Amino acid sequence: MHNASQVKARSAWSPLKQPLFRTLWIASIASNLGTWMQNIGAVWLMTNLTDSPFLIALMQVATSLPIFLFALPAGALADIIDRRWMLMVAQLWMLVAALLLGILTVFGMTTPFTLLALTFLLGLGAAMNAPVWQAAVPEIASREELSEAVALNGIGYNIARVVGPSLGGLAVASMGTAANFFLNALSFLGVIVVIYRWKRKPTESALPAERLVGAVRAGLRYVGHAPVLQAILIRALGFVLFASSIWALLPIVVKQDLDMGSEGYGLLLGCLGTGSLIAAVALPRITLRLSLDRRLVYSSLMFAAATFALAWSHNLLFLCFMMMVAGFAWLVAIVGINVATQSVAPVWVQARALALYALVTQGGLAIGSTVWGLLATHATHGFALSTAAVGLILSIGAVFRWPLSKVHSFDLTPSARWPGSMSNWKMHPDEGPVLVTIEYIIDPERASEFKKAAQLAHQIRRRDGAIRWELYHDVEVAGRYLEIFAVESWGEHLRQHARITRSDRDHLALVDAFHIGKERPAVTHMIYAHAN
Repeated sequence: MHNASQVKARSAWSPLKQPLFRTLWIASIASNLGTWMQNIGAVWLMTNLTDSPFLIALMQVATSLPIFLFALPAGALADIIDRRWMLMVAQLWMLVAALLLGILTVFGMTTPFTLLALTFLLGLGAAMNAPVWQAAVPEIASREELSEAVALNGIGYNIARVVGPSLGGLAVASMGTAANFFLNALSFLGVIVVIYRWKRKPTESALPAERLVGAVRAGLRYVGHAPVLQAILIRALGFVLFASSIWALLPIVVKQDLDMGSEGYGLLLGCLGTGSLIAAVALPRITLRLSLDRRLVYSSLMFAAATFALAWSHNLLFLCFMMMVAGFAWLVAIVGINVATQSVAPVWVQARALALYALVTQGGLAIGSTVWGLLATHATHGFALSTAAVGLILSIGAVFRWPLSKVHSFDLTPSARWPGSMSNWKMHPDEGPVLVTIEYIIDPERASEFKKAAQLAHQIRRRDGAIRWELYHDVEVAGRYLEIFAVESWGEHLRQHARITRSDRDHLALVDAFHIGKERPAVTHMIYAHAN
C-alpha cells in the first residue's frame, strides 16, 4: 500500500503541472521532431551518395564526436555564465547549420564530406546545448521529481522519435531530403522564442566568477576524486560502447537485408522510440522496484537480445518488436545513468558532471559506431552486431567492480560552512597559491582510525579545489598530526569553502571528532611569497 501511494504521488506526468517546465517540454518536442526528421534525411541522403558502410556509420560519429570534444568546455561555461543565453546561442547555431544544409541540397551541391561536415556542425550545437539543457532541469523541476522530469524529457524525445522518423521518411519520399533540413531549421525557432521569454533569475554570488580554463580543470579534478561518479561514467561507457551498434548499422540492415527504403528505416526507428516511450511511462514503478544496478543489468541483456535479432532475423514484424525491446532498455539505462550523475554532483559542478556524462555517452557512440562500421566493412554487419551483443553481455560483469549502490546516499545541499574571520581578509582573488594547515591532537591509540578517516578529508579537499594534499605526523609529539593542502588562488579557496555540501560537512566532522585538544583544530592560511 505504501509503494502504491508513492507511485501515485510520483506520477510520470507530475512535473508538467509547472508551467515553465511544460512550455519548455513542448518546445523541446518540436525541436526533437525536427532533429529526427533531419537525421532520417541526412542518413538516407548518405546512403544515396555512397554505398560504403564505413561512411554511413560515420554519420553517427559526426553527430556524436562534437559532444565528445566540446561537451566539457560547454559544461564549464554552463556553470559560470547565464544558461539562458547559452541555450539561445546553441539553438541559433543549429538553425543556421540546418538551413545551410538544406540550401546546398536543393542546389545539388551536397557531397558525402559536406554532409559529414554540416552534421558535425549540428552536433557542435548539440554539444553546447546538451549539458546546459540538462543542468537547467533541476531549476524548473523540484529535486523530488528530478527522475520524473528527466524521464519526461525522455518521453518528449521519444514522442519525437516515434513520429519524427515516420514523418521524415514520408517527407524524403514526397518532397526530397532538403525538406527535412528546412523543417529542422524551422523547429529551432520555437525553442528560441520560449527560451527568450524565460525570465530566469540570475545566480548571484559574492565570489569572483570562475574562468573557463580553471572551470574545466576544476570539473576534471572533481571527477578525479569522486569514485561514485567515476563508477557511473564507467558503467555508462560499458553500455553505450556496445549499444551503439544498432544506431550505427540499422540503416545498412534496412537497405541490404530487408531491401526497404527510408520508410522502413523510419518504421524501425519509430519502434525504438515506442519502446522508449513505454519505458518512460513505466519508469516510476521500475525505479521503485529495481535498484540502479539491476536496471542496468536487465537493460544490457534486453539490448543484447535485440542486437542479436537485428543481426540474424529478416522478419520485419519480429524486428519491430525487438526494436521496441531495445528502445525500452535504452531509456531505462540512459535515464538511470543521467539521474545518477545529477544525484552525486553538487550544484556548482553539475553542468560539468553532465557534460562528462554526455562526453562518455556520445564518445562511446562515436567510437563504437566507428568500430562497428569498420567491422561491418571488413567482415559482415551480422558479425559486427553479434560481437556487440556479446560485448553487452560481458559488460554486465562491471557491476561487481563498480557497483552503484551509494548513488542516492548524498546530501548535496550547500552546508554554508564558512569561517567568519575569512570574510574580513581583503585578499585579491588571483593571489596564491594558498597553503592551508590544520593541526590535530589525537589519541595515539586511534591513529589508524584517524588516518583512515582523513582519507575522506583528502577526497573532499581535492574534489572541491585543492591541487595538493598531505597528512604528516610529528616524530617527537605522539598524536600530533598536520593536514596540509594547497589551492591555486585565494579566490579558488573561497570557492572551495562555498562548495562544501552537508555530506562533506558530516565527513569532515568525523575527522574533527578525533581531535582531543582543548580548542578546535588550529587552522592557518598562508599565501605564496612571490619575489616581486
